[in-house]
Amino acid sequence: MSQNVAVVLSGCGFMDGSEIHESVLTLMHLQRCGATTHCLAPRMAQKDVVDHTSGESGAGAGRDVFVEAARIARGNIADLATADAADFDAVVMPGGFGAAKNLSDFASAGAAAVVDEALARFLRDMHAAGKPIGAVCIAPALVAAVFGEAAHPTLTIGTDPGTASTLEAMGARHRDCDVTACVVDADNRIVTTPAYMCDARVDQVSAGIGALVEAVLGMTTAGAR
Repeated sequence: MSQNVAVVLSGCGFMDGSEIHESVLTLMHLQRCGATTHCLAPRMAQKDVVDHTSGESGAGAGRDVFVEAARIARGNIADLATADAADFDAVVMPGGFGAAKNLSDFASAGAAAVVDEALARFLRDMHAAGKPIGAVCIAPALVAAVFGEAAHPTLTIGTDPGTASTLEAMGARHRDCDVTACVVDADNRIVTTPAYMCDARVDQVSAGIGALVEAVLGMTTAGAR
């Protein structure tokens, strides 16, 4: 039976939404492994709009996270607020600064970050049911914000000492990891990979996301704890 996997998006574009390469590679590897993917995003105003040619913030009119994420999902997307953990076998969150700006305030609040209420609820429900959670690039910060003090998950964002120390201040344990690999916290059923937190080529990012997907799906076939 095909696993149903939620893929949570945060807009479109690595500076202010979901990282497009990471999102597409997540969908590709999940489907390559036989999973059925379901894209989710919150209906909210995008916190920032960035000109990706210059990196300048405040470019143009405001955007809607759900509408922007639908570009990656080719229109096949559902409101995160309506998501029920009972309908899914796993969840994977690609990175991009939308995770730190839209799905949370990690970009501005750091270790005091708060995660979007609908996403925090969904992640807690998945975790309580023993269903695996995958997080790519900066998205492990969301896992640390939700579970750091309660579950002390082992995570990776690669080798950046500043971000790693912030996750540890949130209660998580950090482990350095190469871009082509992933870190598996078997006890918490959480898998993370650094992706573009490293200065990497897209094929290297693909290898790491592929490893994460295989680990996440392996946990679904092993059954809930």
